[in-house]
Amino acid sequence: MISRLARWLDDRLGAASLTRLTINKIFPDHWSFMLGEIALFSFMILVGTGIFLAMFFNAGETKTVYEGSYQALKGVEMSAAYRSTLNISFDVPAGLLIRQIHHWAALVFIGAIALHLMRVFFTGAFRRPREINWIIGVTLLLLGIFNGFTGYSVPDDMLSGTGLRIAYSVMLSVPFIGDWLAFIFFGGNVPSQVTISRLYGMHVVVPFLILGLLVLHMMVLVRQKHTNCPGPGRSDEWVVGSRLWPTYAAKSLGLFFFVFAALAALAGLVQINPVWLYGPFNAAAVSSGSQPDWYIIWLEGALRLFPSLDFHIAGHLVPGIFLPGVLMPGIFFGILYLWPFLEARVTGDRSVHHVLQPPYMNPVRTALGLGVLTFFLILSVAGSQDVVAVAIGGSLVSVRTALRVLVLAGPVVAAGLAYFACRLIKSHRGIVA
Repeated sequence: MISRLARWLDDRLGAASLTRLTINKIFPDHWSFMLGEIALFSFMILVGTGIFLAMFFNAGETKTVYEGSYQALKGVEMSAAYRSTLNISFDVPAGLLIRQIHHWAALVFIGAIALHLMRVFFTGAFRRPREINWIIGVTLLLLGIFNGFTGYSVPDDMLSGTGLRIAYSVMLSVPFIGDWLAFIFFGGNVPSQVTISRLYGMHVVVPFLILGLLVLHMMVLVRQKHTNCPGPGRSDEWVVGSRLWPTYAAKSLGLFFFVFAALAALAGLVQINPVWLYGPFNAAAVSSGSQPDWYIIWLEGALRLFPSLDFHIAGHLVPGIFLPGVLMPGIFFGILYLWPFLEARVTGDRSVHHVLQPPYMNPVRTALGLGVLTFFLILSVAGSQDVVAVAIGGSLVSVRTALRVLVLAGPVVAAGLAYFACRLIKSHRGIVA
């Protein structure tokens, strides 16, 4: 009966040929190709731990008095969201462990996507015919950052509330439509009675979009030939590596358990986001040394370093935070989306490529990439400039001035060094073009 059912489905859907094509697909063995899998496995762990946390989390803004196990906050008035976060941390069996696995998995998920995109960029893996997967990857990075921010914000503690006020101000700075955007995302002024529930709703919905893009990414990957690192036997016609089944599947399964074990070890041994130390959100206060997670701290740094330049558009005031908070990220991600097409237009290279380029083979692309990375690294340091000033015993003004010089000069120096290093390597290997 099972055999007849399988033949019936195969006759109508061609399932056997599709399955055979999939399990026989060759995957390269280079370690850098595992970055995408680490992102996928982190997402799976995020979904599993998120379902567990959703069973105990209350996204309400209703004020209540805490009477749970954490003695330092007993009798303190707080929102239902913050109280449920404390209950998860102290009263739900394994709640704190699952919460910290969830947070660490979010950091690893976004980090793996970012590193994966860097590998694709510096090796030219975005070139024809992989422009669609490049666009999907950039979108996944943006969705990951957005969903990380919403998840970071919903506990309604003092630290997340500070970030919410900054995000609200940045959104209000958008000319003409800022008020509407702030109303859609935050329900009006922050804090409002619906802010946490709206952010929580987005935090639950966005993973479905991420899942859809991951499935689409894998479908395109199966449809197209996989890229290969240059080496013996590698060409645009052949891929050297392991078949999906059973060799690569066994490796992937081992990697999944390694990722899960690493995240569980981090969650059990390294404290992260101890919301009980911050206290409930109070709009009239701000926690000392506040800084967001790594994937958004560069935006905080941009807001701190960029000068305040207010201007008007058609009689409409545009606050100074619009330039570093909206325009600069918008330009960056816009160029990132268009990069495969911009490079093809400038270089005239519209050929099909299945073999990766070593970064030194394209000095201009490598120099631009390292220059941009340096820019964002300096902005990330600037996001915690007050912490840096305390650590080195300097004044906040002097640290900010030094970072303002570095954010302009650093990318130029890094790009120049990278360009000449690439040219030197090419010359040393006798490559003229």
